[in-house]
Amino acid sequence: MKKIEKTAEMLIEYFIAYPKLEIQDVFKFLYQSSFGCEHMCGQYDRVFSLLKEEQNADLPTKSPLIEELDGDYCRISTKIFKKGLATNTLAKLFMLSAKKEENGLNQLKQKLDIAKSLVLSGQLPLNSEDFLKQLSVWEGKGFSPIHHSEVFKENYHPSYRVISKTFLPFLPLFLEIDTRLQSNRLTLAIEGGSASGKTTLSALLEEVYDCTVFHMDDFFLQPEQRTKKRLSTPGGNIDYERFLKEILIPLGKNEAITFCPFNCSSMSLAPPITLKPERLCVIEGAYSMHPALKSNYNLSVFLDISPSLQRSRILNRNTPAFAKRFFEEWIPLEELYFKELNVKNSCNLLIEIT
Repeated sequence: MKKIEKTAEMLIEYFIAYPKLEIQDVFKFLYQSSFGCEHMCGQYDRVFSLLKEEQNADLPTKSPLIEELDGDYCRISTKIFKKGLATNTLAKLFMLSAKKEENGLNQLKQKLDIAKSLVLSGQLPLNSEDFLKQLSVWEGKGFSPIHHSEVFKENYHPSYRVISKTFLPFLPLFLEIDTRLQSNRLTLAIEGGSASGKTTLSALLEEVYDCTVFHMDDFFLQPEQRTKKRLSTPGGNIDYERFLKEILIPLGKNEAITFCPFNCSSMSLAPPITLKPERLCVIEGAYSMHPALKSNYNLSVFLDISPSLQRSRILNRNTPAFAKRFFEEWIPLEELYFKELNVKNSCNLLIEIT
């Protein structure tokens, strides 16, 4: 029932925002809500070219910067370019959103039934006979991708791309990265508690920017370093001395980096690996903003997760015995570090994880 009410509410709000819309614009709204940008899978070059044209044309669009759709997607206006987002970034986010929606057709049919009910009851002021006729024709075409009406284009000049809503919380970070990369190389630290999504975000950045990623988990203390004094010191749960020497100092010189990651299974250092630093380098993990390290970053972000969501994620991802170690050992160490060293307030950006 809540989904039905939300769809009905969003359709009415959509008509209020665009009073001159036509029936096919309602169809497009519901199609994008159900399928996102599925029909553009694998067409990155075409998407990039279109976005570049729209950016250069500087179209007088009346699209809001972010427009929510009725589902897992949203529209992001090309006005975002003026705020500093790179064409390549939006194109990549668009393509990463273009996935096959297995339940898309069922979602669309359900939403169309709600729209039909609103039209027939007069809550959406569209001609009911025309609506049913156009719906029948569209259904006969297999609900193929649909364009905005000419009337909609003339009045509202839509210029946007559809992306997954999961990317929206990170939009301020994308803007910062793109703005800073225009003039220089960039080293970014991603901080936050367990299960806040640091590794997931670094993987997303790697896909969008083809950046070099370093993980703080590769620098856990070796057994002989795990003294009571070390572990009781805020931020002492990581070998920040080795991280500074093997990663950050060479990174500051733009040199190739060779290091031995710590292997948790064997509790020893693994064979060395070498990474070449790209224009964007990402340091991912708790303790990355240790006082001995933080002056080496150009940008930092803290992923802030509530204790209840953190607990839920950890329980879902781990066995009860392993989850217990998070709650009794590792999270208390993180919290001590965050609190005593004022880590959250030391970061340039704070993103709430919901």
